[in-house]
Order: sequence, then C-alpha cells, then structure tokens
Amino acid sequence: MPSYDSTVPNPSGTDPLDRLSGIPYRFEDGRLLEQALTHRSTGPGHYERLEFLGDSLLSMVIAEQLFLERPHATEGELSRLRSRLVRDVTLARMARELSLGDHLRLGAGELKSGGFLRESILADVVEAIIGAIYLDGGFQAARGVIRTLFADRLADLPDADSLKDPKTRLQELLQGRGHALPSYEVIGESGADHAKRFEVECRAEDLVEPVRAEAGSRRKAEQAAARLMHERLEQYFRQQAGPATTTPSRS
Repeated sequence: MPSYDSTVPNPSGTDPLDRLSGIPYRFEDGRLLEQALTHRSTGPGHYERLEFLGDSLLSMVIAEQLFLERPHATEGELSRLRSRLVRDVTLARMARELSLGDHLRLGAGELKSGGFLRESILADVVEAIIGAIYLDGGFQAARGVIRTLFADRLADLPDADSLKDPKTRLQELLQGRGHALPSYEVIGESGADHAKRFEVECRAEDLVEPVRAEAGSRRKAEQAAARLMHERLEQYFRQQAGPATTTPSRS
C-alpha cells in the first residue's frame, strides 16, 4: 500500500471525515478524503495532486473493464467508449448524484461564484477521491470503488459506433461511397468577444445543397453542420438506391 502524508491541516482537532454516502469505502486516514474535497482557492493542501493520480487510475480501470466486457471492440471503439465514461460531464453528473458539492471546501470567492456547482470542479473532485482511496487503501480498493460507481454506466453504454462525433460519421459516410471529404467554411461571425457566434457552411461535393449551422465556437458549429449534412446525405443515398425490389418466386 502506498505511504502518504496528507497536507490538509486540522486545526480544530476534531476527527476528520472518513466516508461519504454512496461511495463504498471508509478511509483509515480521513485527512486524505478531506484533501480530496479541498479546492485550491482555500490555500495549500488542495486536491489537485490527488486529482492527477485519480485521473490516471480511473482511465486505467475503465480501460480494463471495457477490454474485458467488449471483447470484439476495436482500439478506436474502446477509446471512444472510455472517453464517454471519463469525460467531465459524466464525472460531474456522478458528483451531483453523490451530492459531493455539499462537502466541498472552497475559498470565499469560489464559494460566492457557485464553485460547488461548476462542472469542472465536480469532475476534478471525483478523480481526487479516487486518488485518495488509492493512497489510503491501495490499488484493489480504488479499483473496487471505480467498478462499483461505474457499473450501471458501463452496462448502459451504447454501441461504440453511435459515439462517433458528427464530423467523423460524415467523413466515413462519404469515404465509404468513394466521395471526397466534406469541406467547412466560416461564413459569418457575430456578437461580442465574450459571446461570439460562428456560422459555418458544410459542402459535400455537389451531391446535395450545402448546409449551414451556428454555434458559440467554430468547432461546435462545424459539428452541427456535419450532423445536418449527414442527415441530408443519408436521405439522398436512400433515394438514389430506390425502393427495394424482390424477385417473384416461380411456382
């Protein structure tokens, strides 16, 4: 088991928190858990080093589970599935389910600005708690907690192909039929710098009319345009194929 001394002070002399509801683990050294819940806005002894450790552990254990549970998935499919599970939005949702925001230690400014609701902070805390469990109880303890917390999400994962981003799906649709890659062009920008909007046009040779989409970043606008183009092309290719025909049976 790793040896580690927590840097979280305990000036009150009270017993530190040693477990949280919904997380199947009790800490021997509750100071590790308190550090995992402490944001850098409070000063020294915050969670960022634990977050670094927990991020790597989480990625490894989820990769292992996907490797075992999806024996026919390719490397690319496994990577997409893992990304779906360990992304900030998923971890933040888990943190809310566990009410971790109620236990965060935040500086006055961060508390006033609603840091206990911020997606990035909530996601970081999940990773920090995993890192703290590893230091307190070892790898098997951390692995067991990760498997328990992610069991339902692992079981409910959709097919890997449906997780491809719209630009990738559009590219594969065109390449699979021998066509050139789509092109994207920013045709308009609007709004102040802090609230800029981008309008992007997507073209797919001259197969169908170009489509346009708008979003708060160029990347999101391109993804939205790719999604629209993919839908339009699927309809176009279905029409080109024509109705299915059947050969009448001979009596």
